Amino acid sequence: MADAFATITQKRMTGGFRIDGIDGKNIHVDPGPGALVRTYQFGLNPTKLNCVMVSHSHTDHYTDAEVLLEAITRGMTRNRGMLIGNQSVINGYKQWGPCISKYHMTKPKVAAMDPGDEIKVDKIRVKATKTIHGDPKGVGFRISHQDFTISYTSDTQYFPELAGEHKGADILIASVIRADGERIRGHMCADDFQILVDEVSPKLAVMTHLGMKFIMEHPDSEARRITEATGVRTLAARDGMKINLDAYLPKQQTLDEF
Repeated sequence: MADAFATITQKRMTGGFRIDGIDGKNIHVDPGPGALVRTYQFGLNPTKLNCVMVSHSHTDHYTDAEVLLEAITRGMTRNRGMLIGNQSVINGYKQWGPCISKYHMTKPKVAAMDPGDEIKVDKIRVKATKTIHGDPKGVGFRISHQDFTISYTSDTQYFPELAGEHKGADILIASVIRADGERIRGHMCADDFQILVDEVSPKLAVMTHLGMKFIMEHPDSEARRITEATGVRTLAARDGMKINLDAYLPKQQTLDEF
């Protein structure tokens, strides 16, 4: 994922990311523009998805959600799969959302979440985490199964309670839009993420949603800096990145970034 300018120019792919193999299920998180096309480009099958998660009502996070729901439900012919979103995405809140049509919510199960809400998808637990961002109802997601957790901050600025929202995560994925200490309202910079990684102490940390300026400023160098400072392996997401999570989680899962 990337910021609005990257979305418009497509200098970076903006299709969100997939987590495959959790309890045998496949999840697409924040499927922005291009999610469907990139799914095929990288050899994945959208009809094999079980769940779509949308964290907030900004276009770079939801625009391909409906077509992925059509894939899950076989063209809206089967009651299958699940849509998890925040309140603005599902129900609308003031000028934000709703982002999914009523038609596209007729076949999958649907859950609208506020920060702190928890639901179960079979054996997977999903908790909505607090954010401070342009969509006041925006959330992140903690996805837990048995003894591991993947935690995603979504778009948010750093705030003192953020680490508590993601404490205990094995994998921490965060939207980081600028390098060093260059802050933009509603977003984290690399210095903020370093603090968060140090506080949460995951096994693996991944920066995504890189802004155009950050992309040009060698994000891998920032990832190495954070790794050295925190002792936590940190990666800067790149188009088509695939991470085998065997080293971090008890069973084979993959994380695909597009």
